[in-house]
Amino acid sequence: MPPRSPRPLATYIDHTLLRPEAPRAAYEALAAEAAAHSFAAVCVPPVWVGPVARLLAGTSVRPCTVIAFPFGYVHPAVRREESLRAIEDGAVELDTVIDLSLLKSGESERAADDLAAWVEAARRERRDLTLKVILETALLTDDEKVRAAEIAVAAGADFVKTSTGFGPGGATVEDVALLFRTVAGRARVKASGGIRDLDTALAMIGAGAERIGTSSGVALVAAAREREA
Repeated sequence: MPPRSPRPLATYIDHTLLRPEAPRAAYEALAAEAAAHSFAAVCVPPVWVGPVARLLAGTSVRPCTVIAFPFGYVHPAVRREESLRAIEDGAVELDTVIDLSLLKSGESERAADDLAAWVEAARRERRDLTLKVILETALLTDDEKVRAAEIAVAAGADFVKTSTGFGPGGATVEDVALLFRTVAGRARVKASGGIRDLDTALAMIGAGAERIGTSSGVALVAAAREREA
């Protein structure tokens, strides 16, 4: 029997549009789709947070944006200031990229300090934020994935997230399972990158993902409804 999600699939989905060429109309359509399907969140670039947050006012959908995206190697002060502006514009979920350059250089403490200061500054501004740390797992060894996840958890992140969608690879079931084992009980896992069909989404959920970042949310919930019919 085909697998099913333990709760409505829409509640897992961060409906995402991060293409650099996408116009305003695409973001407005994204917000409308998310509201119509009661997705968990809408994830858009920082410049579109304000308009999207206004469109989502009065719905259950949470405005989300990306910070230090997609490479993560911004100055820590820039990471914090970008986040504060996004919060001011209406974002209640922030997905930031860990500084992989520091991690790969053996300077894990600096990467940890960067994320801890980011979490502290963001939560000082707004307590009910959901904070996610993107690890870009396709660029890491398994040991590095575990170390990066531990850094994110120690910093106070709510989620560790597999991928930006702009790296050399996206989410895999194996990586989701590894991250789930690493952070279980302390944080949650968001699978993102290349999730375009129902079976892939359900496999990620089965491996432990609590959120699915995808630009194919409408197609996924339609496929789920068809399968259940």
